[in-house]
Amino acid sequence: MKYFLNFFLLLSVLSCSQKKQPILGDTDFQRKMNADFKDASKSPLKDKDRKGFTGLDFFKFDSSYVVQASFERTPDEVPFKMKTTTDRMPMYVKYGVATFELEGQEHQLNIYQSMDLMNEEGFEDYLFLPFLDTTNGESTYGGGRYLDCEPPTNGVIEIDFNTAYNPYCAYNEKYSCPIVPRENYLEVKVEAGVKAFQNH
Repeated sequence: MKYFLNFFLLLSVLSCSQKKQPILGDTDFQRKMNADFKDASKSPLKDKDRKGFTGLDFFKFDSSYVVQASFERTPDEVPFKMKTTTDRMPMYVKYGVATFELEGQEHQLNIYQSMDLMNEEGFEDYLFLPFLDTTNGESTYGGGRYLDCEPPTNGVIEIDFNTAYNPYCAYNEKYSCPIVPRENYLEVKVEAGVKAFQNH
């Protein structure tokens, strides 16, 4: 999983430190996120939040949120500066459009590619899918969530909303996070992936 690379654009070395408590989570994705959030070398949490951290809140895995979307490549798009929560303006390009059905409705989402990550070995094909939905500000983070995608195969791209995660600025305002473009708003509840963070 490469969610942290949207903010650091650096490869992180996985630590093999022993954990005194088992890592919580129903899926590999959930366990991986919880492990990273507990690890002081990777965690976006503030020290005070990490010390009492036992696990993120996730929706239960739901296979209906794993969709096979038809994909249309948009090769002639002009790169643009994506707004973030700070003055940073990273360069992205619209890679293509995914069309799929969810909750009985047809939806479309733009998929983007980071101009910086294109030049990172191993991430030339990394695709970024930020989205908003009607759970934002209620059960999920108000600023929307992100997904990582693999390149399409034969005109189809898999979107697994169970792996939707929050921008790092949902946990700590020191991070600079891409703001989800308004055209990637889904008029539907996406009750999958990571829920809003409740710090105590």
